[in-house]
Amino acid sequence: MKTYLVGGAVRDKLLGLEPKERDWVVVGSSPEEMVKLGYKPVGKDFPVFLHPKTKEEYALARTERKTAPGYTGFQFHAAPDITLEDDLLRRDLTINAIAMDEDGILIDPFNGQSDLDAGLLKHVSSAFTEDPVRILRIARFAARFAKFGFKVAHSTNSLMKNMVSNGEVDALVAERVWKEFAQALNEDHPQAFFKVLRGCNALAKLFPEIDALYGVPQPEQHHGEIDTGVHVMMVLQQAALLSNDPKVRFAALTHDLGKATTPESEWPRHIGHEQRSVKLVNQLCDRFKVPNDYRSLAKITAQYHTHCHRADELKSDTMLKVIDACDGFRKPDQFENFLLACTADARGRKDHENDDYPQANTFRRAYIAAKAVDTKMIIAEGHQGPAIRDALQLQRVAAIKKNLVKKINY
Repeated sequence: MKTYLVGGAVRDKLLGLEPKERDWVVVGSSPEEMVKLGYKPVGKDFPVFLHPKTKEEYALARTERKTAPGYTGFQFHAAPDITLEDDLLRRDLTINAIAMDEDGILIDPFNGQSDLDAGLLKHVSSAFTEDPVRILRIARFAARFAKFGFKVAHSTNSLMKNMVSNGEVDALVAERVWKEFAQALNEDHPQAFFKVLRGCNALAKLFPEIDALYGVPQPEQHHGEIDTGVHVMMVLQQAALLSNDPKVRFAALTHDLGKATTPESEWPRHIGHEQRSVKLVNQLCDRFKVPNDYRSLAKITAQYHTHCHRADELKSDTMLKVIDACDGFRKPDQFENFLLACTADARGRKDHENDDYPQANTFRRAYIAAKAVDTKMIIAEGHQGPAIRDALQLQRVAAIKKNLVKKINY
């Protein structure tokens, strides 16, 4: 019986990163022996055990065989005669197929170290094509390691294209797609996730609302990048620079979906795209069962981002309308996230990446002024029932108007 550290932990060590978790492969053992040694079985499809002290996962070396379409159609085989190389052969990428023994010696039968040095995301074997989740995983790795300059190997991209054309991605269920999608939003360069999916034609299958934005022009005087798809990816990257909150990034990604439905006769203008974007946000969220807090911020951003851009032109009652739409007085974090998403939109344009965005501060001043209105004083003035709400709104509008002129500190 021998144990080896495998997968992401070895890869991250070689990249100089701190591994988030450690996984182990056990060669030459059996389920009975593992239990006898005190390991707790937890695997449903194949033998995986928790270490009695560290609680880290130890999996028996195994092989797998494709038995049905999709990512669940596999039959696994674990036995004492399965070698370490047999186990590594079934892994997705060469950089994830490196093992380290107890003495720190690397076992690298598929040249993963060379691909790490070259910055290549490359499949281990043709078995890669048997699991469509691997398309999402490789796109997510691209988002994670873009800062190191990693790219998808041409041969691997060709396999992914074949998987898409053969309909393998059609077997992916919504929850699995959202899991990888949400993880990609948390990476440093989430736009790389969508670039990889588009490069293998999976974007049109999985995220048609986003794919449809490519080739749709915008007014060149405001958008030097012109193409809406390019713009949205720039906005997503700006959102990642501004905030670690994946909800902000999701809102940035989906804020302009409606531009894809603008009639060509109206190009490059997109009048009314805001409301059309809200409809498509709902459509995307329904399909992937996106959490409500993501959906809420995305809809608000889609509907009101152009209001925010015109903050200095808005009437005080319109500014209050936007703050109320964000539920800003009960959910100040959501209101602030809306402003961050709008800032990302303004900066996600060619040659505007480092621009100031004073409109966000204008809204912040309006918010502080309106929030300072004392509801108790309104009640003390004798207002009752619905009249309290009406008086509160009037006083908040007046406070916004007065304090925006003074430009109070925030």
